[in-house]
Amino acid sequence: MKKMNYSKDVDVLLIELNEQPIAYAEEEGETILHYSEDHQLVLIEILDFKHSLSEQAKQELFTV
Repeated sequence: MKKMNYSKDVDVLLIELNEQPIAYAEEEGETILHYSEDHQLVLIEILDFKHSLSEQAKQELFTV
């Protein structure tokens, strides 16, 4: 994994696996998978991220 970012404003978790240019994406429920021209997974985008977590996980991750 190259890097991971969470956008609180839109509740999206982005997991960047490499820096290849994105050629296309496939949506699978609340997850969008972005692929390179040679079909390698480049980026994972998880929509409504907080919704997929338990209350305990939310408290552990988002409470300062």
